[in-house]
Amino acid sequence: MFLKFLRLEIKSFFRGTSLGINLTIKILRFIGILYFIGCLVGGAFIAFFYIQEEMHQNPLQVVSKFMIAAWIVDLVLKYLWQEIPTQNIKPFLTMNIRKNTLVNYMLAKTFLSAFSWLSSLFFITFSLIAVFNGYSILGVLLWLTGVISLLYLNNFINIIFNGKETLAVMIGVCFLGIGALAYYNIVPVLSYSESVFFSFYEKPYFVLIPVVLFVILWWICFRYLRNEFYLDQGLEAKKTVGKTENIAFLNKYGVIGTFINNDIKMLRRNKVPKGILLGSFMFLFYGLLMFTSSMYKTPAMMMFMGLFVTGGFQFLFGQRVPAFDSSYYPLMMTLNVPYKEYLKAKWWLMNIVTGASVIIAVCYAYFGWEVYVTFFAAGLYNIGVNSQFTLWSGAFNKTQIDLNTKEKRLGQKGSFNMIAMLLLIPKMLLPMGVFALTKYMWGITGGVISIAIIGIIGFFLREKIFDIIVKLYKKEKYSTLDAFKNIS
Repeated sequence: MFLKFLRLEIKSFFRGTSLGINLTIKILRFIGILYFIGCLVGGAFIAFFYIQEEMHQNPLQVVSKFMIAAWIVDLVLKYLWQEIPTQNIKPFLTMNIRKNTLVNYMLAKTFLSAFSWLSSLFFITFSLIAVFNGYSILGVLLWLTGVISLLYLNNFINIIFNGKETLAVMIGVCFLGIGALAYYNIVPVLSYSESVFFSFYEKPYFVLIPVVLFVILWWICFRYLRNEFYLDQGLEAKKTVGKTENIAFLNKYGVIGTFINNDIKMLRRNKVPKGILLGSFMFLFYGLLMFTSSMYKTPAMMMFMGLFVTGGFQFLFGQRVPAFDSSYYPLMMTLNVPYKEYLKAKWWLMNIVTGASVIIAVCYAYFGWEVYVTFFAAGLYNIGVNSQFTLWSGAFNKTQIDLNTKEKRLGQKGSFNMIAMLLLIPKMLLPMGVFALTKYMWGITGGVISIAIIGIIGFFLREKIFDIIVKLYKKEKYSTLDAFKNIS
């Protein structure tokens, strides 16, 4: 039965209305997977021989020491990006197929995702190298079994956490707490990790623990999904009581104020926009990375950090215009909606938040005023230049967004386009290059002034630039409408 399901999915892929786009994305994903395979396999060789020959330590022990961090990272990545494969199951619920078979197929399908098996390649390669270097074959095999079983547990945890943002945030806070305890040497978390994971090699019977956990979580997920597996329950959209609210003072700014009002209400009410706000808040702390690596203290990377710290909301929100309005975009296009005011409202909202981010970023002055003035110049560039380019790239984002369904966009049709990638040149590479060059020639003052001038010029030319962007949105109007009406 599983093979029949797979054959049906292959047929649906080649018979879809957007075969060309699907093939392009599959090819790009395949290239990306090959790249990561090379990195992980090569990384296993580098890690083993570096630990053994340079650090003069036991490679299995060192890797076991950091397995707790690898497990947490794997869980976070799967939660953020791995899809729960339910979209093709619904039609089978009306057929004479055992529900147990459908649920088991859905669970098994999660292991076909690259997110499930890619990380395993590092440990498989690492284990093979260990065997060829004299380690016990049985011990290494059982160590590998235990490690991979724990990594695959994350598939089931991802299913249980799916749609439970509050619980996921609580677990995330716990992980941050564990990280802080390990970083400040309050609790020897890494030592505990080494003891637990290396025990799979030293005491093989301990491998039964992750294997048993794997079976138990499979059964729990099976029961959980089977209880929700009805046409009128688990797959039905949740209904909530509608609330009417209005930010009155914005109405005095006319059409632009009305659009801003609507966007603010959308950000407050819906699940995906709330995630954008949370992500934007987390971007404010992105600059702290520069103080953990010397590479980020170079002028170009300082500007890179500044663009991200001050422009997190802009990048996350702006590139999804008009995808956030996809559910009622066709209706909007039947009305006399002033396109320029519609885009200006998005632009003002992005820049208000960017301005607030610039003010909050003053905390980075703790690390030196040179850091903050760099971030301040990056904020001006985001307001004057990147805001327009972000709206420009949004015209090519034709992925329909369900505002109340957690977004896992990686690899989705429409989530990648070459024009958006090319626009990264003026958005990121240009300010980084200009700042690095002018700072080298005239110091920090020259670097900051040059970026600030570009941002101010972009701000005063916004009306001309808006005219160009409006023409682009109108040109893409009908292809966008078609994309929002067809989900495949």
